Amino acid sequence: MLNNQCSMGNMVKNDTEKRVYDLEERTARFAEAIIDFCKTIPENVITRPIITQLVKAGTSQAANYYEACEAETTKDFIHKIGIVLKEIRETKLWLRLIARAHEPCKNRSRELWKEAHELNLIFAKSRKTAKENEAKQQRIHH
Repeated sequence: MLNNQCSMGNMVKNDTEKRVYDLEERTARFAEAIIDFCKTIPENVITRPIITQLVKAGTSQAANYYEACEAETTKDFIHKIGIVLKEIRETKLWLRLIARAHEPCKNRSRELWKEAHELNLIFAKSRKTAKENEAKQQRIHH
């Protein structure tokens, strides 16, 4: 049951489209993009703590999504997706702040912010759906 909740993000298109949508892969690639981006930012007294926080939040979202997919209960899945949402929102904040702290990074930061925003929408929908399904199950059993 829980694997189905995680596979909501995994949709394989037919061969002619040659496009695979895999949320696990997407979150991992986003984490890698965050690392690559942070390696290009010059470190100084202002950027150093922001870079540290950005790397932590940007990579934690993927790790926490992997944990959510392994959740043993729907309640645990909902909780872990909530953590993913928190990490994504933090990532968006750090991207905004790094764009302010180092102007030349603004365009790439905005691109990454857009991806973080899309991931946030996907995870929010996944959490909402899981909550609705849990509520239905509770009504059935009561």
